[in-house]
Amino acid sequence: MLKLLVFSAYIALHSATSLSTPSSPTVLPRVRSFQGFLVTSEPIDYGDSSEDTGLAVPKPKFNVTKEVKEYLTGPLLTVFVPSIYTLVFIISIPLNTAAILLFIGKIRPSKPAGIYMINLAVADLLFVSLLSFRISYHFNGNDWVFGSAMCRIVTSAFFLNMYCSILLIMCISVDRYVAVVYPIKSLMWRSPLKAAAACGLMWFLASVGVTPLLMSKQDLHLTLNITTCHDVLDVNQMKAFYVYFFTIFTSIFFFVPLIVTTFCYVRIIHTLCSTSTVKHSKRTRAIVMAVIVLIIFVACFAPTNVVLFTHYLQFTRGSSEQSYMAYLLSVCIGSINCCLDPLIYYFGSSQCQKQVAGILRCKAAADRRRASEYTSSSKMDTFQNSQLATAHRSTGHKAGWDASARQY
Repeated sequence: MLKLLVFSAYIALHSATSLSTPSSPTVLPRVRSFQGFLVTSEPIDYGDSSEDTGLAVPKPKFNVTKEVKEYLTGPLLTVFVPSIYTLVFIISIPLNTAAILLFIGKIRPSKPAGIYMINLAVADLLFVSLLSFRISYHFNGNDWVFGSAMCRIVTSAFFLNMYCSILLIMCISVDRYVAVVYPIKSLMWRSPLKAAAACGLMWFLASVGVTPLLMSKQDLHLTLNITTCHDVLDVNQMKAFYVYFFTIFTSIFFFVPLIVTTFCYVRIIHTLCSTSTVKHSKRTRAIVMAVIVLIIFVACFAPTNVVLFTHYLQFTRGSSEQSYMAYLLSVCIGSINCCLDPLIYYFGSSQCQKQVAGILRCKAAADRRRASEYTSSSKMDTFQNSQLATAHRSTGHKAGWDASARQY
């Protein structure tokens, strides 16, 4: 029995040693990002000296494939992607800011729909605000210069706001479905308190979902003398957890909302088409808006998450790096959703249009009042000027007669 225990311990120790040896053959599965391989045969840069031992602390470098090097230094990631992000940043910041100010100052979201929309505007605004870091990162040749902690914070917050937007759009679709399909019962179901609680739950779920990104190292120093943020991960450290994590993550935070949102808007469109109690113009407008919202949701978010999910499913068959490059491009194009949300949810809503029309009518009335006052003032000035001219001429004539009398 003692011999058996000793032999088992030897086998376990030998297996652990062989797994940790760099020369041992291992199968490296694909993960969410490009693959990074720790360099062992090339010179390693050294960082600051350790205060305790006085020895140099090694700063490991990671190598990538030739295909990844072309992606990281090519024009798609260093020119096209940051250019699209810059355009989205310039357009989306004022639109979402105006939407938030409009809701707070004029509309005052006291209804469930308004509460959902202002939370969506906040999520989109936070998402776009983080684009400034990614714009600098990509324009700088995919070299992250803001530190390891900021890389984790920006990466987790980036995905937090993106997937929170998806969850909030799902909540809006459910709220509209209940209001249209069950108009009487919805009076009991829908309330501002329930809407606020639902928004809080969506923020909480999205925060919990991205916690692993916040807790794990996201930056790697490559032999290209650049430090990537999230785009290259060490497959030896990430292969076991992240493959399963992101597959489950995309299923919960996209495919479930996609099914719910699609079902709700299809039922809304069917109900509006079959009803005859609403005016034709209003019914047509509601149907068109529902179709547009569904199309934009699918077009902006489906490519990103389908490519991501497929990227994971193919890792056992050795998928190429092209799938992650397609993912980066689809995330970039999908960010345009932040520019479209204010237009279809806020400025496209009838309540907002009434408020804007009221503001414009007030402004037009004020302009007409100022114009009328200016016209009246101009007429008064003209009358006064004419009276002064008459008086001046009379005074001039009297002075002339006095001068003539003095002369004679």
